[in-house]
Amino acid sequence: MAERVFLKGMTSSSYTLKEFRAQQLAAPRVRGNDVVVADMSVGYGDIGKDTHNWWRVGPGDDPFLTQTLQVHFVELPPGTSNNGHGHQNEAVFYILEGRGYEIHDDKRYDWSKGDLVFVHTDSVHQHFNPYDQRAVALVTKAKSAWMYLGLVQQGSQSQIDDPSRFGERIEWGQIWTKGVETRKKVVHPEDNQWEETGLGRVKTLSSPAKTDLRDFSVDVFELEIAPGDKSGRRWQMADEILYVISGSGYSLHWEVGADIAEKYYARIAKEPTRHEFKEGDVLYVPQNTVAQHFSQNGEPLHMLSAQNRLFKMLGYDNVVYLDDAS
Repeated sequence: MAERVFLKGMTSSSYTLKEFRAQQLAAPRVRGNDVVVADMSVGYGDIGKDTHNWWRVGPGDDPFLTQTLQVHFVELPPGTSNNGHGHQNEAVFYILEGRGYEIHDDKRYDWSKGDLVFVHTDSVHQHFNPYDQRAVALVTKAKSAWMYLGLVQQGSQSQIDDPSRFGERIEWGQIWTKGVETRKKVVHPEDNQWEETGLGRVKTLSSPAKTDLRDFSVDVFELEIAPGDKSGRRWQMADEILYVISGSGYSLHWEVGADIAEKYYARIAKEPTRHEFKEGDVLYVPQNTVAQHFSQNGEPLHMLSAQNRLFKMLGYDNVVYLDDAS
């Protein structure tokens, strides 16, 4: 069995990491249904004998894209459940098909297609589908950030090998952010409205401004582009993963170079790279990239975006629109 890569290292014989970035930018940025990683090389394998789990993006990938976010799918056939387990990192589930519920820290939360479901830090959770149609979720998580910070206490059973060394159980959640257990854990489609933005028609599901949600790590929004139309042309530092819910199109990416003189200057590539995608594909936009998305084939384009919120906390909270959506 392949060993799982939880965190990818970076090495260089010089101070610069130009070669690492060049290799990352050279990797194909669209991954479709032909990319099915179902072993332990990049993802969790203890999912249950009747359920299915396959990966699209993880730190163990070759070629490597990112460890800012990890992306995988969970399928629950009718009348099945996966194995309960716990981890210190958060996870965000977007329900693509069906309905079901989860038991999260011994409480039940129901969900259905179009919902966004949060698995909170340090929680034990198990997912169930008692209905007659399959349920499928797209899962995004910033797990490598927790690994880097040493938050690695996870598993499906107690991690204490010698109970005699420890005292009685006490409440773990005492060290959580105050009031987090009262925050919303399931976001329904009707909870948010579509807005016209510089990027285009956007519905924000999770962001720092939504302080009533039980989520601290992943920002999520939906983007709709009318047939034959395009999004705004946007420059930001955070990398991004977009899942194509429906439609097809392409994305143009302009590399941003670092011209380091008496201060940092940005220089945007004159020519973009083009990346074609279709329904069910995952599109990756690297860090510090200008990107613009286009709908084609006479149909609307519906995409789900996920970004690691850590960038905003590190001082990269602004987005520059070089061209607004039409």
